[in-house]
Amino acid sequence: MPDCRERILSNDYYDVITDYPVRMLAESNMDLCYANIENLYSVVYFSRMDVMTADSYFFEYRSVPKLYGLMQDGPIEGGFDPNSLIVSGITQIQRAPLNLTGRGCVIAVIDTGIDYTNPLFRNEDGSSRILAIWDQTIQTGTPPEGFQYGTEYTREEIDRALQAEDPYSIVPSRDENGHGTAMTGVAAGSSVRGGLTYFGAAPEADIVIVKLKECKQYFRDFYIIPQNVPAYQENDIMLAVQYADSFTDTFRRPVVICLGLGTNSGDHTGSSALSRYLELVAVKRSRAVVVGGGNEGNSAHHFRGNLEQRNAESNSVPVEIRVDQGAKGFLLELWGNVPDVFTVSVRSPGGETIPPLRLGISDSITYGFVYERTQITVAGTLVEPASGEELIQLRVQDPTPGIWTFLVENAGMIQNGQFHLWLPISQFLSAPVYFLEASPYITLTEPAMAMDVISVSAYDAANNSFYIESGRGFSRTGAIRPDFAAPGVDVFTFRGRESGTSMSAAITAGAVAQFMQWAVVEGNNPLVESREIKNYFIRGASRSSGLTYPNREWGYGRLNMVGTFDALIGV
Repeated sequence: MPDCRERILSNDYYDVITDYPVRMLAESNMDLCYANIENLYSVVYFSRMDVMTADSYFFEYRSVPKLYGLMQDGPIEGGFDPNSLIVSGITQIQRAPLNLTGRGCVIAVIDTGIDYTNPLFRNEDGSSRILAIWDQTIQTGTPPEGFQYGTEYTREEIDRALQAEDPYSIVPSRDENGHGTAMTGVAAGSSVRGGLTYFGAAPEADIVIVKLKECKQYFRDFYIIPQNVPAYQENDIMLAVQYADSFTDTFRRPVVICLGLGTNSGDHTGSSALSRYLELVAVKRSRAVVVGGGNEGNSAHHFRGNLEQRNAESNSVPVEIRVDQGAKGFLLELWGNVPDVFTVSVRSPGGETIPPLRLGISDSITYGFVYERTQITVAGTLVEPASGEELIQLRVQDPTPGIWTFLVENAGMIQNGQFHLWLPISQFLSAPVYFLEASPYITLTEPAMAMDVISVSAYDAANNSFYIESGRGFSRTGAIRPDFAAPGVDVFTFRGRESGTSMSAAITAGAVAQFMQWAVVEGNNPLVESREIKNYFIRGASRSSGLTYPNREWGYGRLNMVGTFDALIGV
């Protein structure tokens, strides 16, 4: 019988996220193990042999981990320029009289890992500023206490590695992608050569790193994600958040958790397991959670439709999707509003059709085409448990290139009529797939919709223009997201200029560490947490006279730390 670590890593074991006790499952004869997340959630790993069919697993939508991708664009070459930090007021409060550099705070970056040998993460004496690295991909060492996989490397081990001729013989953790290293440098890079060649927003903060393991192959196959694209499971991210949260010393050493990951899966209201867990962490004292809003605003991956309010008369909205040559497939999600009930029929580019199907409480069916290789599985649940709304999910495999039409109709009386469809994030597609009549709004990726976390979009600090690729609000139910915008275009990292909301999140995380130093470490407001910090930042945000706030692109304005402290003293 394999041990828990083997089950966690094996492609022969399914992963499930539950929000109910798993004691009865553990006492059964099923081949499984589980991990507990603060007695709020459990991640269960059980043998695929105990599942009747793959469909019965995959269409338990709430319990199946979603996959998250990186929110980046670049890098391109360029020398260091601190303009993004200057326009955000970060450099001004690094200097006297405030001298806020993140000292005494912890910034935790959950991403692709870190190049711990880089001078950006060392003190002047050459020692490391990294408190710990949890590398989920390395199984040869000891996991963190309370966790069952990966290897933890402490600051002492990292310092010993830095003094060795071959550091990686002692601490073999690497960042092959570079995204996590870039984010950490922007948030907390040391002042190199007195700040002449580089410095981050919080250059004296301590650092905690989680290198996420890639998703299991069966997830990649189901979601039809290309092999060379980074994709990370929701449950691994949740466990990483729990690990990062453990470094908090309440009222003394605050922790800022930074996420530059996103997904288009979900109802876009913050009802996913990860979003709800982040909300619970964010409202703890001495904690803050910062999330980038994704780069889907210009991808044409969101469709917003509305059926006319008639009695029981049938009316419909055609939704056209362009599929380019080379697309291996995609998942399409339709979300409706209570009490409306929707159905979907499909017409292929060759004219073959799938009739509308009214699914039961939770059901699925697979269709094939006579003249085309395409297979479409339609799964639906009338009341998706996490959100309470109707969900129809269509998995389109080997689609014929051309225009596909998805006809959305009502089943019975229409009360509201609004519905939304989302395609996967761009990097999860093997070729362009997009709506011909797309909406750029409600394109923030999850978990940026989570309440109480700090959610940011991106703009270009060079000219104050909104980053066209940045996700935009509000949530599907009209909740105000994002909170504000932060620089995210041509932000200078250790490897050049990079763009994307992951850069905005990193800058904001550094700014939050600065505020946490003033509030918690220096005792000015030791009870502070994400919700309060967010509102302090909103009050100090820069706003343009020609715009109305809150705004779908800008939230309540642009990050401005000088403005935040001016607001504190009533200027």
